[in-house]
Amino acid sequence: MIRVFAALFPSDEAKEHLVTALRPIRDFSRQEIRWTDPDNWHLTLAFYGDQPNEASAIRAHLVQIAAFRPPLSLHLSGAGAFENRTLWTGVGGDTDNLRTLMAESADPTVDVRPRQRAHLTIGRTGRRSHDPYAVPDIVRALSVYRGPDFTADEICLVQSHLGQGRAGGSRYEILERFELR
Repeated sequence: MIRVFAALFPSDEAKEHLVTALRPIRDFSRQEIRWTDPDNWHLTLAFYGDQPNEASAIRAHLVQIAAFRPPLSLHLSGAGAFENRTLWTGVGGDTDNLRTLMAESADPTVDVRPRQRAHLTIGRTGRRSHDPYAVPDIVRALSVYRGPDFTADEICLVQSHLGQGRAGGSRYEILERFELR
């Protein structure tokens, strides 16, 4: 079994821009937030969980979706938090088509968790965060953030290797790329 999801990846330029914008915030809030690895930054389209080793049903589904969807012009924008613990930046640009792509990526033949809001997770607090204002303050600081435009021109099928990444996080491996046409 393999643990997989479908994702779009921002351009290197978009990631570097966000890294630069986060640098002063990261330096200020080092102890309260566990920052995610920029190499892992992605926009999840659909999470499929554990699948048979070849994930052939998922692959076939993504081939069909990609064949009929154009590339998307996107940018990272703003910020928010889930449950005051998971810090994210949002997505702007061709969001109508992004929402459609997210909905289509959810394969009805497998048990998936639908994604309601396109976002890129940038950090998390521990359960015992000492500063209840750390996340809201960062969200306010990043509320005006807008990164450069990038073109998302492929859906990636990604395998998640839990606990094998930096600092015990996940390591992601792109299994296959499906070009948007």
